[in-house]
Amino acid sequence: MTRIVIIVASVLPTTVLAQSSQPPALQGDPSRGEVLYQGCMDCHSIDKDDVGPRHRGVVGRRAGSIAGYDYSKALKNSGLTWDEATLDRWLIDPSALVPGTKMFYEVEKPQDRADLIAYLKQQK
Repeated sequence: MTRIVIIVASVLPTTVLAQSSQPPALQGDPSRGEVLYQGCMDCHSIDKDDVGPRHRGVVGRRAGSIAGYDYSKALKNSGLTWDEATLDRWLIDPSALVPGTKMFYEVEKPQDRADLIAYLKQQK
């Protein structure tokens, strides 16, 4: 009986540790995201295409799909749809997600990405 308790006790911490090794999803603050978005406005706008395409309605939109905008061939053919997970990966390193893209700007901090994405989700 003692042996079983020892085995169970030695397995349980491993299971708990494995479950806690994944970071919890960050809650984004759209108000802070709006402030951070000011840094994106060198190339993007919510409502107008500029150096980069407009962002209104970006969440849920197929990548490279705004008619008339000159996307890279790589992004047009990526098959991506912009959701929270894809936008997060994109903002970490656009060139790693879609080699050959024109986008080069990266957002290093996970909370900044979560806040930006929360703001973009509101721009329907």
